[in-house]
Formats: sequence, C-alpha cells, structure tokens
Amino acid sequence: MELELRRGGRTARIDTKGAELVSYRDEDGLEYIWGGDPAYWAGRNPLLFPVVGNLRDGKVTIGGKEYAMERHGFARRQEFAVAEQGEDWARLELTDSPDTLAMYPFPFRLAVEQRLTDGGFATAVTVTNTGTAPMPFCLGAHTGFRCPLAEGERFEDYELVFPERETCPTLLLRDGLLDRPAAMPCLEDTDTFPLDYRWFDQLDTVILEGLKSRSVTLRGRKSGKGVRVSFAGFPMLAFWTMPGKKAPYLCIEPWHGCAASWSEGTEFAGKPHCITLSPGQAHTLAYQADTL
Repeated sequence: MELELRRGGRTARIDTKGAELVSYRDEDGLEYIWGGDPAYWAGRNPLLFPVVGNLRDGKVTIGGKEYAMERHGFARRQEFAVAEQGEDWARLELTDSPDTLAMYPFPFRLAVEQRLTDGGFATAVTVTNTGTAPMPFCLGAHTGFRCPLAEGERFEDYELVFPERETCPTLLLRDGLLDRPAAMPCLEDTDTFPLDYRWFDQLDTVILEGLKSRSVTLRGRKSGKGVRVSFAGFPMLAFWTMPGKKAPYLCIEPWHGCAASWSEGTEFAGKPHCITLSPGQAHTLAYQADTL
C-alpha cells in the first residue's frame, strides 16, 4: 500500500513495505527519487536494519547462538503498520514477529517517520528495545537519487560537495566484506568529489568514515539542480551506483554500522558502530534531504 503526502505543491509517496519514501516531487513536478528500474537496481530507498551490509557467511552470533540474516537486514522486506498520518507526514511501525525473532532474537519496535519539510523531506527512525535483555542493532539509509536530474545532462556532470575540506580515504570491500585496515585515497584536502562511474566499477561502493562534514550536496554543474543530504548522528557515509551499468542514479547512504570485515569476530555486539539499547531504551537517528 502507498501513502501520499502533500505540502506547498510538493508531493511524496510512501510504500508501507519497508516504510520507504519512494517518490519526492518538487513544485515543478521534478522527481528526485530513483524509480527502481530492475535493469539497473530494483531498489529505491530501503531502510537497513538491524544490520548494514553483509555478514560473514550471512551469519552472526548472538548470545552464543548463530543466526542467519541477509545483507542489510530484514526491515526493507517487512510490511509496516501505519501508526499516524497527517497531510505532510506519516509514522509507520514494525514490531517483532516469529519471522524476525528467528533471525534476530530481540523484541523491538521500529518507528519510521517520513515528513515533508520546507525544503525537501526528512526521515527519522526510532528503535525501541521492548524486551528484557540488551539489544544490539545497526541502522542505515540507502536513498537512491536520480542522477542526472535534467535533460541533456550526464552522470559525470554531477559532483558531491562537502561544507568542509576533507582528507578521507575510502574503505575497501573484498567479496562483499570490508578489507580493514586496507583503504584507498579518495578525498585529498578537498571539498569536491566529481562523479565518475570508474570509481564504482572499481570499488563497488565508496565508503567514508570519520568525515568532519555533517552534510553533502549532490549538484549538477550545468543545471545547478541537486539535493543536500544532512546526516548528523551517523559516523559513516557511503555512495553507490550499480557497477558496470552506467546507471542513472546515485545512492547517498548514512550508516551507523557497516559490512562485516574479514578481521572481526562474528559476535553482533562487537560490530563497529553497533548501538546497544538497554531494556525499555529508545534511540532516534534522522537524516534530511533539501533540494537545490
């Protein structure tokens, strides 16, 4: 089922499967969210919970027991209930079930609020431990933005611009897992990263950890069109488009957690940037996209 939001001539749609915001159009009707073409990538804007990326052999250890879970977790494939809805916002919720407990043995409530703002949209995710034991989790966003946005432009006409000059390498993936401590130079005392498919053909994903900037702008050099994504509270940021496809989108992905590395153990609570909630505790992470 889809919900529609409206505010000041702008519209958005939310799919209750995964609680995804699957469309955002500005006052001129320009669509910013990738449409999910399976020729490139069928996804659009999945929520990554309770893991981000791959687990080693698709498994993780919790309380001495092994559990199997697919890449990026299970929330993106679950049907959320509509808890509340206004004209320009909606809150959807997912709670544990026998299916989720078989993969992730914790009672929880996952509340996703999608809201139109004055300049774009905002997504806030609140995770609550409704059980009686400490609950570890990771959380990430994976929003696909159309790139290019304007007729006559190319992917390479766009750039990523940070508010601060950054020196930050990209972490490397090997067979879907992080090859820590290996890294490759990426941002070298610069605030600008020109888009080029060759980065993604070589690396799959550009993964940055330890940025000073708390936002990034995807901007067309010719049209000036684009989007600024603010990700305060997330320690990692990734960029992805399907390698080898010259796909017309770029995913901007704030992460609190990441794929398993070849050097780490299998215990869930030991994963980098994992958050552990005490019984009854809740934690909210949010990001915002403002159009240019």
